[in-house]
Amino acid sequence: MTSSNYDQKHIGHVLFVRHLVYIMAAVDFRDNLLGISWVDSGWVPILNPGNVLDYFSERSNPFYDRTCNNEVVKMQRLTLEHLNQMVGVEYILLHAQEPILYIIRKQQRQSPTQVIPLADYYIIAGVVYQAPDLGTVISSRALSAVHGIQSAFDEAMAYCRYHPSKGYWWHFKDQEEREKNKPKSKKKEEPSSLFQRHRVDTLLLDLRSKFPPTFYQPKPGEKPIPVEVKKEPEPPTEAVKQEEREPVTKSSAPAPPSKPPPEKRARLQ
Repeated sequence: MTSSNYDQKHIGHVLFVRHLVYIMAAVDFRDNLLGISWVDSGWVPILNPGNVLDYFSERSNPFYDRTCNNEVVKMQRLTLEHLNQMVGVEYILLHAQEPILYIIRKQQRQSPTQVIPLADYYIIAGVVYQAPDLGTVISSRALSAVHGIQSAFDEAMAYCRYHPSKGYWWHFKDQEEREKNKPKSKKKEEPSSLFQRHRVDTLLLDLRSKFPPTFYQPKPGEKPIPVEVKKEPEPPTEAVKQEEREPVTKSSAPAPPSKPPPEKRARLQ
């Protein structure tokens, strides 16, 4: 892959990630109630399943819809059982775990037996939160993942270096400090090879045969013992003289006859 192709591919990935971040960040979160909470400390000590809907219908609660059927029933001083006979938005107590947890559901009633859930709210220790829906959870997870990828791309580009003669390489800030602080390990001496050991043994044996030791020490600390060197017997002098005479007799053998000089002839006058 050439450097130009690599640049185009890398820039394309970065632009795609940035474009995705901008699209997801452009969503208007002003009407989103997932990031806020509400509490009225005066109600917290006396909360129970009987008055939790009254606590939720406080005017300062941003999660409560004033146009719901609960408000109509409250103004007419009717019981909550009349909600089943009405059509529209209503709030019900879905689950209660005293004294810490209460779950309230907002739903659209279409008939006495048919409702459509719109949102869920949970109250923990008197603090009201809106439960996120599946789309919001997926969007939040995707935005977090894209933000992490974008941060990784930005950090990676800060360590990337390029030179026309060398190409691309990575240059980390802590790399030089790590190399300086890294303890230098001593190089282990390599053991001798089989050829070297065999060659040295051969040379030592050769030297020992040429120069035999004159002393021998049986054990360390004991007195060395002289070694008797066996001398080879010298040949008798008569045999030496005979060997010297033989080449002489061979050299005194008769030489082949030489050619006679050419005869001189008289010149004709």
